[in-house]
Amino acid sequence: MNIAVAGTGYVGLVTGVCLAEHGHGVTCVDVDQQKVEIMRKGISPIFEPGLDELMLKNMERLTFTTDYKAAYREADVIFIGVGTPEKRDGSANLTYVYEVAGQIAASIERDCVVVVKSTVPIGTNDKIEAYMKARLAHPVQVWIASNPEFLAQGTAVQDTLHASRIVIGVEEDKPGVILQEVYKDFDAPKLLTNRRSAEMIKYASNDFLALKISYVNEIANLCETVGADIEDVTKGMGFDGRIGNQFLRAGIGYGGSCFPKDTKALSWLASFNDNEIKTIKAAIEVNENQKYRLIKKARKYYEDFKGLTVAVLGLTFKPGTDDLREAPSLVNIPVFLEDGAIVKAWDPVGVGNFKKKCDGDISYCESIEETLQDADICFIFTEWPQVKELDPHIFAACMKHPIILDGRNCYELERMEQAGVIYESIGRRAVQPAKEN
Repeated sequence: MNIAVAGTGYVGLVTGVCLAEHGHGVTCVDVDQQKVEIMRKGISPIFEPGLDELMLKNMERLTFTTDYKAAYREADVIFIGVGTPEKRDGSANLTYVYEVAGQIAASIERDCVVVVKSTVPIGTNDKIEAYMKARLAHPVQVWIASNPEFLAQGTAVQDTLHASRIVIGVEEDKPGVILQEVYKDFDAPKLLTNRRSAEMIKYASNDFLALKISYVNEIANLCETVGADIEDVTKGMGFDGRIGNQFLRAGIGYGGSCFPKDTKALSWLASFNDNEIKTIKAAIEVNENQKYRLIKKARKYYEDFKGLTVAVLGLTFKPGTDDLREAPSLVNIPVFLEDGAIVKAWDPVGVGNFKKKCDGDISYCESIEETLQDADICFIFTEWPQVKELDPHIFAACMKHPIILDGRNCYELERMEQAGVIYESIGRRAVQPAKEN
């Protein structure tokens, strides 16, 4: 089947490459010529494990172009996978979606299905249908379908090739049949529903996971007060099949391209329609406060960071990606700098993107040991494998004052005790060096 994909970000590019892996001819469209040239060489412009290899494997079925007219003209199915960033008021910015929809309407010369894969507010597909039909340049039939993505950065390829489910939202039989043919070789449960239900499934799923994270973080904070251990608590909770053990890891809050944006968008949509989802509003508030949890812990050891050497391990919002959207590092490091700290940071893939988002005199280090050298305090914001596998004795050997504040619970408490360091994490007891007699 002749397929076009608008947008080559996490959603668009991964979708296009995985469709090619299943035998479809796919043309990926982007406005950035330099980015297109890179992709034509089989190189992914985003850091996503496994994506480069899959691109190279399927180059004979993949075309990359900025010529949207040629890409859309004879396509059987066109996927829209462009961004829907958050506006200041929390609502979704649909500018890019409508821009692509207008380009498609002006370009298609045969009947086709336009599939909105971007995350959009409930009812958006209905509006896009009216928008496109009013702008068709040729006498063709166009069907609009909702097909939300459920991929996670760092595992996006596997999440697409081995999806937990494929949701197809349509209002007529024909587009449903066509999309079931597109996905016939994908081994995943398939749900055929109407468009508004498909749109809601995406938001309801993401926001429920965000709720679990915020809930467990609040429980973790209480565990510190009452002397419970959050890891034992969540392990006990996870045995209950009704709860499950996923998204119960305590930390310093969720980030990335989905949860922050989607919780705010659904909360805004509810408010706009004279409703209120109190649980979602609470999850947003909890998550914002949680990002500063380590700074509050640091105040026990230093009144401020003036003149201190602060080591930062991890800049991205989670391991396996170079994405920094809503990452805790983005709100914590400016506090260090404003206080007058000397900041040294390490991240295996996120430094380039961090430099674009955060100004300031920061020393970016090549190794964890270099980052820790002579540091007065260390903050762990991302649980990269290199951090989790680090021998805790290295903290004591390298740091001037081995105070480690771990926002991702990377280490066993017993190992940190043996290392003779001060160690505080989330939802667990603090570790202090044993006093000599």
